[in-house]
Amino acid sequence: MADTIPAALGDAADRFGDHPAYVADGEVVSFLELLRRVRRTARGYVALGLQPGDRVCVWAPNSIGWVVAALATSYAGGVLVPVNSRYTGHEVADVVERTGARLVVVEDGFLGRTQIADLRAAGELTGVTVLDLADLPDLDRGSVTTEQVDAIAEAVSADDVADILFTSGTTGRSKGAMSAHRQTVGVARAWGELGGVTGQDRYLVINPFFHSFGYKVGIVTGLLTGATLYPLTTFDLDETMRIIENERITVLPGAPTIYSSLLSAPGRAERDLSSLRLAVTGAAVVPVVLIERMRQELQIDQVVTAFGMTEAVVVTMARDGDPADLVASTCGRAIPGMETRIDPETDELLVRGDYVMLGYLDDPDATAAAIDADGWLHTGDAGTLDADGNLAITDRLKDMYISGGFNVYPAEIEQTLARLDGVQDVAVVGVPDERLGEVGRAYVVGSVAPDTVIAFAQERLANFKVPRQVTLVDALPRNLSGKVLKNELRDATGG
Repeated sequence: MADTIPAALGDAADRFGDHPAYVADGEVVSFLELLRRVRRTARGYVALGLQPGDRVCVWAPNSIGWVVAALATSYAGGVLVPVNSRYTGHEVADVVERTGARLVVVEDGFLGRTQIADLRAAGELTGVTVLDLADLPDLDRGSVTTEQVDAIAEAVSADDVADILFTSGTTGRSKGAMSAHRQTVGVARAWGELGGVTGQDRYLVINPFFHSFGYKVGIVTGLLTGATLYPLTTFDLDETMRIIENERITVLPGAPTIYSSLLSAPGRAERDLSSLRLAVTGAAVVPVVLIERMRQELQIDQVVTAFGMTEAVVVTMARDGDPADLVASTCGRAIPGMETRIDPETDELLVRGDYVMLGYLDDPDATAAAIDADGWLHTGDAGTLDADGNLAITDRLKDMYISGGFNVYPAEIEQTLARLDGVQDVAVVGVPDERLGEVGRAYVVGSVAPDTVIAFAQERLANFKVPRQVTLVDALPRNLSGKVLKNELRDATGG
């Protein structure tokens, strides 16, 4: 059983051959062709001086080229560092410097920007080679042979660092979470097995490849299962519905916002989305009403919730056959190889097991603060576990506020308000109050009056949980993983 990314790629070419691995931009690439392109690119990397263990940053949107650039990094013995496609040149220069990257692969011109020029203007790139993604097929391979790169790929160990994924950085400076090949491959295999993913599946990848949801349970799961992946460069509702209908997409993982957007999309009723069989969503908190509507209105056979984070890609997951109310109200139970427990004093979720990161890049203090002496990763999420081990996330610990002496978890309020007609999206934060210390302020996207929101909450929640203020907004600030940037909301209110 393959336990490195190069081995998984080789096995996929042997097992699935001419079966389509990727379909995008009018191009169909088989598993054999994918291996051929990866080998050619890896030869170019080695010819440029890449050594085993060197870091390669890939700064680009989802595409077949991204996949080739990333897999070639592993095939050449390097360490992949995916970079957020929306980052500025300064942000990428910081990642390049912190990782000591030898190569940076860029899609120059994405969204009309000048990425290569911006990167060169942002910092010293001494000893760093910057490549345009479009130029990879024509890389000079010099005297490096396919046999040489195959030998390098075969020498990659399951315990070698495969990738460094930077946290989303919603609070403070992002940190680089390091994973070994055995972890990246193992978690992708576990996710695929629990989702029942096979070579008959057609998998639309909206999640960005620079995120673990797109890279590990997207690209790597595809290699292990033979599923055909359809990468989407940017999320567009009409294009998403067109691809689902025309290509008979069966697997659609994504952040909750993807499904809520589909549910409210103009023209959805005219589209045939009935091919969808598996939807997997996850965030700190997923609205229960959203799960219900995905089952009823989108008619997705298997709607599964899961919990994971950059530091431990998949921790818990619901299973096929779990009752609807369990799927709607929990993130499922620990996947094979992982353990969960709740700290009795703080209600914090602690996780331990095969897929917890090796540690943060060059930051032993942050690593020690995150992973205790017994190997438990402190997630920063508050939660509960039922008798069967099913996890319910109550909120981020840092999002909890205290109103009149009572602990208030905004997620509970958000779940309630999500059921109000006219509320499309909602986030609650604590803001200063002279009498009570803090009170809730609800930011609401939708067509509903603030007084109606408060009245609805008063009927369904204890008084100390009812938001005292409601602000209507056009959209909530979110990162590309779908998480609401509550620090931005707090900064806007002085909270």
